[in-house]
Amino acid sequence: MIDRPTFVWRADVAREALDVATGALAEEDAVSSRLWPEAMIRATDVVLDGFEADVAGLVERRWEPTTDTGILEVVERTIRALNAVNDRFDGAAFETDERELLCAYVDRVLETAGIEPDDLARRNGISSGDITGPWRDW
Repeated sequence: MIDRPTFVWRADVAREALDVATGALAEEDAVSSRLWPEAMIRATDVVLDGFEADVAGLVERRWEPTTDTGILEVVERTIRALNAVNDRFDGAAFETDERELLCAYVDRVLETAGIEPDDLARRNGISSGDITGPWRDW
């Protein structure tokens, strides 16, 4: 199982909440729940659920060739949905750290399905190491 970025964010929010509850952290110093509100995490999870299902669907149809176009459509749909989540939170849901986690997650899901993101990118004129780049606004 691949750890989702949302798992990391929820764990950080929970850790800070525990620190506040035990007095180890002042409430005004707890920022995780403001950085990653539960509504944003849930919305992101919905998108990632769809991505995982779409990639699994590509793999389950191995008797049919998986085309670059089909894979890129899944990536594009996912990234555009994440753009919409980011927009719902005033363009501040996914900053640098979140972007890096989400992009690495997309790569790992593809790799687990036997799809090499860098090769896919090169074959399609996309910068190697950034299969999400053509569609990502964050």
